[in-house]
Amino acid sequence: MNFAELSFWEHLGVGLAIILSLRFVFLRIFPGKVEFYDKTALVVLGLALLLMVSVVAFVIYIALSVVTYVGLKWIQSRHPRHATKYLLVLVPMQLLPLFYYKYSDFVVNRVAGLDIETLRNLAIPIGISFHSFQLVGLAVDTLVFRHPIPSFLDSLIFGSYFPQLVAGPIERRADLLPQVERFRFRWRPRDIDEGATWIAVGLFFKCCLADNLAEYFHRGLANNAYQVWMANVLFGLRIYYDFAGYSLVALGLSRCFGIRLTLNFRSPYCSTDIGEFWRRWHITLSQWFRDYVYVPLGGGRVRFWALNILVVFIISGIWHGAGWNFVWWGVLHAVFLIIVRCSGKFVLPRPLAWALTMVAAFGAWLCFYELDTSVMLSKMAILLRPAAYSLSELKATMALYSPGDKIVLAGLGLLTLLTLGIEWLSVRRTDQPYAYLCKRPVVVVLVILTVLLAPGKNNGFIYFAF
Repeated sequence: MNFAELSFWEHLGVGLAIILSLRFVFLRIFPGKVEFYDKTALVVLGLALLLMVSVVAFVIYIALSVVTYVGLKWIQSRHPRHATKYLLVLVPMQLLPLFYYKYSDFVVNRVAGLDIETLRNLAIPIGISFHSFQLVGLAVDTLVFRHPIPSFLDSLIFGSYFPQLVAGPIERRADLLPQVERFRFRWRPRDIDEGATWIAVGLFFKCCLADNLAEYFHRGLANNAYQVWMANVLFGLRIYYDFAGYSLVALGLSRCFGIRLTLNFRSPYCSTDIGEFWRRWHITLSQWFRDYVYVPLGGGRVRFWALNILVVFIISGIWHGAGWNFVWWGVLHAVFLIIVRCSGKFVLPRPLAWALTMVAAFGAWLCFYELDTSVMLSKMAILLRPAAYSLSELKATMALYSPGDKIVLAGLGLLTLLTLGIEWLSVRRTDQPYAYLCKRPVVVVLVILTVLLAPGKNNGFIYFAF
């Protein structure tokens, strides 16, 4: 389900045409079954779109949904007084496919030192991290807060809702399930107008900004600080506009169906401290870790709060990928957060605070894209060496690009800065991220820029691999 591919929209259009045609006939025969038909059709649509992309992901999702539903029914019917204890059994079962496909090679071969060939190079099924966590959240919220178990049909929709199935946002029971239970195919002009706006902004982020930035991203040499920073900045901007682009298209597409999803990004590069950055970046994952890991550990109320932060961000790093580089990324962000909290009432001027936050955030992206730990550490060392920032090294970096590439990069940089500037104005003046980008005249310009500047080469969404 790649929103940047025309084939997705073709399949969606054909699917909706079939659903609405059959709906007309079905409701003539069974006029009182509109709820059953609409929900069933939505499940079939989502699963059919998933099946077209990956048979493995389809099978895993069906298995996880059945395990979750049957497990909840069995626990609540047989052991209602001790329901939460059985989460120690149900949650590992829900996470088992995720562990196998994503972490077994790392744990068994690289950590334990074994050599099991069948575990090498396992392809991670799309969306497995997201819908695994969403179903875990459903199980925990249902048993801990003693909510009634949703119907099997509603639980299927909750986990297979196609706009957010493969890359989030990771929705919670209290936010998504009530909307699922009330779902009907209704086409309200206001919803469609708002949804189309988000889709346009999201496709601009992905196709115009992220995909063009990807063309110029190179890891660079380990002995040139300028090349490392160039790679960090290009990757940091690309992953933001790529992931936020997907999230905004998902938000808009869902809005057209009358369901509101959580805004997963809130202009994180406008943040003035690393804590604010994490309140604006991949919000639903941050909230998931806060509620299901950080708070149960004691949160910030206990003496070892710093250890809690470290544990949460190491787990967050591992969630993003099975590799020591992701552990380093989590540790760095934990250290940044601990430093900010320990700084107490010491307040920096806003421009300086923003600059330091961006240095920390973009510097840490090195751990995200550099998979070789030794190379990553060498690059981290070069960034901290003042002598590495010589004029000769800058000239060497500039020599890597042809005159044409420099012009394109300069234009792409200006467009990115302009977009970030509009985001900054939206946040500071309205406290609504992307508010000015969603203005109708701006949306028209974004659509034109997307059509004119989107590269012919299609790049898959980065987070499809997580």
